[in-house]
Amino acid sequence: MAPVTNPIPIAVVGAHLSGQPLNHQLTDRGARLISAERTAPQYRLFALATAPPKPGLVRVAVDDTRGAAIDVEVWELDVAAFGDFVAQVPAPMCIGQVTMADGRTVSGFLCEPLAIEHADEITAFGGWRAYRAATAEPT
Repeated sequence: MAPVTNPIPIAVVGAHLSGQPLNHQLTDRGARLISAERTAPQYRLFALATAPPKPGLVRVAVDDTRGAAIDVEVWELDVAAFGDFVAQVPAPMCIGQVTMADGRTVSGFLCEPLAIEHADEITAFGGWRAYRAATAEPT
């Protein structure tokens, strides 16, 4: 794969993770996986009633004890692909600045607060994959 020019990192937390149903929306645009990381411990995660299932990431105050570090992947897109990708993000999802565990910020998926009013909180799982594994139907 050719290197990404003018790269913009984007943190994904759920359906866009590697192996998840919307990951192709990144790879079809030539995105490159940079790293698997954790956010700073100031986020809450919710299971949204969407199709396909997605989590909603919401930032809380630094001193809010409900916050936790959440597993994410950081992908890299070139400027044009980033713009095209972001233009396709449907509500209640949105792109904002996500603070990583090392203190830097990157663009990433967040969720409008209205969407979490009736959603189950899944912060304690530490990430989407852990939640999905814990709640998977036995085969």
